[in-house]
Amino acid sequence: MKIYLASKSKARKKLLERFGLKFEVIPAKVKEKKERGNSSYSQLVKYNACNKAKYVAGKVKDGIIIAADTICVQRGKIFGKPKNMQDARRMLKKLSSRPQSLYTGLAVIKKDKQGEKLVSGHEETRVYMDKLNDAEISNYFKQVSPMDKAGSFDIQGKGAFFIKRTEGCFYNVVGLPLRKLYQIFKKLGLFLLAGVFFVMSGCSTEYNLATKQEEKYYYSTDKEVQMGRSIDRQVEKQYKFSADPLQQKRVEDIGRKIAAVSDRKEIDYHFRVLEDEQVNAVSLPGGYIYVNSGLLGKVSNDDELACVLAHEVGHIVARHSIKKLQAMQSYSILRLLVAVAPGTGDVGTAADVAFTQFLLGYSREDELLADQLGARYAKLAGYDPHGMITFLAKLQDINRRMPIQEKSYYKTHPYVPDRIRVVKQEMGERIDFGDYINIEQEPHE
Repeated sequence: MKIYLASKSKARKKLLERFGLKFEVIPAKVKEKKERGNSSYSQLVKYNACNKAKYVAGKVKDGIIIAADTICVQRGKIFGKPKNMQDARRMLKKLSSRPQSLYTGLAVIKKDKQGEKLVSGHEETRVYMDKLNDAEISNYFKQVSPMDKAGSFDIQGKGAFFIKRTEGCFYNVVGLPLRKLYQIFKKLGLFLLAGVFFVMSGCSTEYNLATKQEEKYYYSTDKEVQMGRSIDRQVEKQYKFSADPLQQKRVEDIGRKIAAVSDRKEIDYHFRVLEDEQVNAVSLPGGYIYVNSGLLGKVSNDDELACVLAHEVGHIVARHSIKKLQAMQSYSILRLLVAVAPGTGDVGTAADVAFTQFLLGYSREDELLADQLGARYAKLAGYDPHGMITFLAKLQDINRRMPIQEKSYYKTHPYVPDRIRVVKQEMGERIDFGDYINIEQEPHE
């Protein structure tokens, strides 16, 4: 059956094209409902999406019609697409001051000789931004047009660099929540289309020693390593590595000791130092770990550095990075990262998108598990796991004294009091009353 996209959104069009879907764009000429009245935000976006799908369904004889509607909500105020550049500036400055929620309504109509069948749904994603000044907004708008974007920003492009973190579906912020679309396809019996989004071949169930659960992986360990290698090649092109051999040797020596006692020894681990003043560390699929020189300048001893490296090894052992890509339903990115021809531009773009996602950090649950594993591995390797606590306390103190910078280790690893509590529990220490109080009630701005 022919597929129709009831939207002229460039982002939605590109997403469907990435999956090799052949479709025709028929913009829905309907008046969108702007106010929710007695409806919820999810009902509002579903109402608009359904109207768009029905409009296009009335224009075609048969086929699959995909429609969507996205709004941005902050403190009860709805932000859609900006009316002009002045409106876009006001909008983005307002949105960057506090967290907001992105709601996308999806509606898919299957139209054939038997009639029409409509299934709708919605997705909500919480977005946390850095506070932007006028100069930063002007510079961003010189590179990215905000006029076709709800909230005046993109997450899949340069907008990712001022987004602290997201809670929920990444592609919902882009404008087309692929996981929800995949579920709707299945409800309509469109299993061939659903298969395009999530190829089940090669799916295996394995016991994860870190999470102590049976988990499904759609790519083998060899494929995961290939993904890490593809991203590593892109990092080499875009970032500068430290020229200090002693710095590199220190990180490698400690990292190898940690890897040797970890619960995942079937892969080779690679530890490298990036020449970057930001206090950050990041891990990739398949055993690739980077530490910024700025972080090395903040650790007081090898114990603290060992705990940071052990935390990143914990992410790899728990396969947080590969699971994050799978959860994004990003089949095109996964497919490109294991491509035979790693030098192509598409692979570089996919690697760049994936690396940006890892810089944005993991879920709170994933971070706490990595802390627990990190303290365990550091101790097994002969280092003092209290280094995790002293390093976290140090970062918390730094954060209170100065504005946090993008891609900083603290920003992508929130809830310091909770993290210290988890480390204490892993070490079998007594938990104080203060350890149960999350003093970071509001995200750092």
